[in-house]
Amino acid sequence: MTYAERIRTKLTGALAPVRLSIVDDSHRHAGHAGHDARGETHFDVTVVSAVFAGKSRVARQRLVYEILSAELSERIHALALRTLTPEEDG
Repeated sequence: MTYAERIRTKLTGALAPVRLSIVDDSHRHAGHAGHDARGETHFDVTVVSAVFAGKSRVARQRLVYEILSAELSERIHALALRTLTPEEDG
């Protein structure tokens, strides 16, 4: 299973998102810290979930980092996160 698939599986299971976008941006970071020639080190992730209601932006991002802690400790170097409630996703 790829890291993108792992991200999708874990976030879907934990957050039941109404929208989830995962883009591998690793190729844009060649030569930078954390880059791995195999790819799947840098991701741009948008999660729209009712679970985020009432949570600050920092709390939302901490929740995503907690859900993906294994992947972050293995190979993923960076996540660019957008965490929204369905009402915020205009």
